[in-house]
Amino acid sequence: MIDMPTTGRLTKLKLLPYHEYSGVDRNDPLRFYFWPVIGKMYRRRIELCLAECAGGERVLEVGFGAGVTFLNLHELYKEVYGLDLNASVEDVAAVFRARQIETHLQNGSVLTMPYPDDFFDTVLLISILEHLKPSEQIQAFGEVRRVLKPGGQVICGVPIERRLMVAMFWLLGFNIREHHFSTQKDVFEAANSVLEKVKIIQMQSVPRFFGTVYEVGHFVKSLRKL
Repeated sequence: MIDMPTTGRLTKLKLLPYHEYSGVDRNDPLRFYFWPVIGKMYRRRIELCLAECAGGERVLEVGFGAGVTFLNLHELYKEVYGLDLNASVEDVAAVFRARQIETHLQNGSVLTMPYPDDFFDTVLLISILEHLKPSEQIQAFGEVRRVLKPGGQVICGVPIERRLMVAMFWLLGFNIREHHFSTQKDVFEAANSVLEKVKIIQMQSVPRFFGTVYEVGHFVKSLRKL
C-alpha cells in the first residue's frame, strides 16, 4: 500500500545564496535549485525528505553534494555526517564552519561505508540510489542497516522515470540513461528486503497533470534481527 502525501506543512528548505556554496563540480545540480519552476520541484523533493526526519543525535547524508540540506539538518540533529563520492570535503565543510556549523564529511561509497555498527539515528539518501545497478541495491541497504541504530530510520528519495523527465534532462544537457541504472521499484524492493517500511510518499509534477515524478521512502531498522 502506498501512502499519499499529507496536506501538512512541509519543512521549508533553507538555502544559502548560490554563490556561497563551494566544493562541487559542474555536474552537480546545485544551480537547478535556484531556477524558476524546476527549482520548485528540486526543492520540494528535499522538503518531502526532510519532513520525514525525526531528529536525534546523528544523521548521515549519503551524497551530500554542496550540502543543501545541512542548514535544516543542523537544526534537527546534534551531529551532521556526510558521505560523497566526489564532493570536496574540505571546501564544503569550510562553507558551514564559517557559519558555526561543524560537519563530519568523508569521501566514500554507500556500498562500503566507513562507520561503526548502530551509529546513526537517520540515514538520508536523496536521488542517490538510482545511480546504482539493481544488483548493488541489496548491498547498499545492508550497509545502511548496519550503521543505523536499532529503530533508526532511512529516508530515501528516488525519481520516477517518465518521458517528461527524460525530455527535461535532455534540454538541460543530460542523457538520463547514462546516469540512472535502477528504478524506484528496484530501490524500494531492496529496501523492503532488509528494512521495515513506514510509508512511501508521492510527489506530483508541476504542473500536476504530468503525474507522479518522485517518491520518498521511509523505512526503519527493525528491532528484530535478520
